[in-house]
Parts: sequence; C-alpha cells; structure tokens
Amino acid sequence: MRTEQLEYIAAVTRLGSLRRAADELRLSQPALSETVRNLERELGVGLLERKRSGATMSAAGRELLPHIVSVLEAVDRLRAAAGEQHRISRMVRVGTVNAATVPLLIPVLREFRSAHPVTQVEVVGAQQTEIQRGLVEGGFDLGLVNHLDGDDVPAGMESTELLNGRPVVCLRPDSPLASLSAVGAEDLLAVPLIAMRTGYVMHRYVHRLLSGRAPAFSYSTDGAEMGKLMVAEGLGVTVLPDFSVVGDPLERAGTITCRPIAGETTRVLLMLQRRRAESVPRAARDLHEGFVRRARELTVAPRGYT
Repeated sequence: MRTEQLEYIAAVTRLGSLRRAADELRLSQPALSETVRNLERELGVGLLERKRSGATMSAAGRELLPHIVSVLEAVDRLRAAAGEQHRISRMVRVGTVNAATVPLLIPVLREFRSAHPVTQVEVVGAQQTEIQRGLVEGGFDLGLVNHLDGDDVPAGMESTELLNGRPVVCLRPDSPLASLSAVGAEDLLAVPLIAMRTGYVMHRYVHRLLSGRAPAFSYSTDGAEMGKLMVAEGLGVTVLPDFSVVGDPLERAGTITCRPIAGETTRVLLMLQRRRAESVPRAARDLHEGFVRRARELTVAPRGYT
C-alpha cells in the first residue's frame, strides 16, 4: 500500500468523479482507475461505486474513509515535522559573550563547515542572560557563556565546561602597568579602565575586585572583542579571562598583552550550554561535539603571558 493510493481515493471521493480527480492529480483516467482497483484488491473491498454520473464512495468505503483520512493527516504531520527538522538542521544559532573567539570559536566553525557544507551557522553576540533566555525559548541552539567558579547553572540547562582560566589585565605593551609582574586593584584604580557593561560576568568580577570603588576614568562596552580593540587603540586597560586574550590576533601581533591580577585565585569558566531536550538536531549536536573536542585540545596546550 502506498500513500498516493489513499490520496487518490480521497480526491475521487471529494470530487465525485474519476475524470475530475485525474485532472486535478494530473494523471490519465485509466492510470488513476487502475491504481484505485489495485488498492481495492489489496484491501479486499470495493471502495468506489462507479456510475455513469460519476464515482461515489461505497458503503464499505465510507466505513474506511475516516481511517484513510486519519492516515493522510498523520502523513501530513510527519511531512511538516520533517520539513521543520530540515529547516532547523540548515541553520544553527550560537549565542556568545565573545570569549575565546579566535582560539575556540573560529577553528570549530571552520571544521564544522567542512562536515556540514550546506548548514548555516549564525553567531550572535549577547549578554549571558539574553543567551540563556534564547536557549530556553528556542532562539539559540547553543550558548557560550562565562561563569565565575561557584555560579549556579540555570534549571533545565545542560552545561559543559570548556575552558577554565583566570582573570587577567589586558593592556598595551607600552602601558605603565606592563612593567609589573602582576597588577593589583589599586593599580587599576589609577588608570582608565574599559569595563564590560552590567550583565557581563567580568563586570561583576571587576566590581567585586575593586570593592565597588570607581577608577580614575572608565568606559563601558559590550563584549571582549570591543574591549580588546579599545585597549589596542590606547584608550585604557580591561579585565578579561586569559582565554579571551592569549592567542588573539592582536596579542599575537604584539598590540596587546596581559598580566595576572595580584593575589587573585578566582577562576573563570567558559561554559557551553544548551536546553535539555529529548531530541537535538544533528547539526547542533555535531557543533556541540566540535566545541568540546577543540576545548580539550586547548586545555592540553599551555597558556603563557608575555
């Protein structure tokens, strides 16, 4: 039994004529008639009563019609679900706080592109709360967020630790603070500070580090990438996780560098999050695995400070 046989029966019943059904289905009338007869032989009942005035459903056919309609509706739901799954698999959306963009995110996207050449990846920079809300609501498939060691993971979220680093001061090599082996909180109060906006983990960390005191002058910005560019242009220093600085093109070019923070033992974790779900599209699953695999490679490679 084939689905189109049931569709043909439904069309004949709806239109009341083999000829009109054949026209709508773009089949020859003999071909349609033969298909219907094959189904009748398979089921062992006559589904149609054929008259000069047209074809109508037989009594046996009327009894089976609800079952035929039910099967066709189930097939339509299956096709719709498959179409939605196809759509999702052709687009993976990743929310990120822009941490470890070059050492982690870029290599993973490059590898993913080779394995999924027709799947689009949309990378959206956002704050942690926006990313987690997007994961819950289905706007994001994956999220890259920073946690301070000890932060709670939101309920209903699957969270995987990718990188474990420490806060560092990101500065230009010609900054007065670059001569120090470690930078203290008092040092940060004396220079222009490029802070992350409220809502970023590093904003919370710096506020705690400085005990709520305001530096001599400060900027605020969204995300590590803009912060590093502002440092490179000599506007000030910023505080970021070491994995956001080491290996960055600006750091490799000698435009920025970093120093540890004196006496600090706080750890910053880069977490990969996704909503707990029974079914995950293959593309999103493969991208998740790519992040985990790349993070293991970075964990083996030592991070240094110039």
